[in-house]
Amino acid sequence: MPHTLIAYTDGACSGNPGPGGWGVVLQALDDGRIVKERDLKGGEAQTTNNRMELLAAINALESLSRPSAVTIVTDSTYVKNGVTGWIHGWKRNGWKTSARKPVKNAELWQRLDTAQARHDVTWEWVKGHAGHPENERADELARAGMAPFKPARKGA
Repeated sequence: MPHTLIAYTDGACSGNPGPGGWGVVLQALDDGRIVKERDLKGGEAQTTNNRMELLAAINALESLSRPSAVTIVTDSTYVKNGVTGWIHGWKRNGWKTSARKPVKNAELWQRLDTAQARHDVTWEWVKGHAGHPENERADELARAGMAPFKPARKGA
């Protein structure tokens, strides 16, 4: 039987826009026990929190070498609501909102749509900064991914 895969994702930004990072805790479980674990992180010099949240989910899915059943756990209602609901209308409307405006971050939504099409994805939301251990680790990874892009503090 294949392992259960869970990806805990998070994004962070210092200023919005500003330097940002994304983080993923990817776990393979067998009978509820972690049998494999991998941390992923990255960042950008000038970005937004929403872009980093999207990139965390994208990188989690793109890191999987073969089609898999995976649960993505995010603290971003933007990502969860977008990918499970809004995206269907955006695609029908040629990547325009119901107000006929271009969808923000459309290229990332399209990349996420392509990445998830290979997999059987379940999306779950968890409250951020509420002590959920894997969400807190994903947040630490996101902040570590952002670190190289943050200017050095004066006097440090």
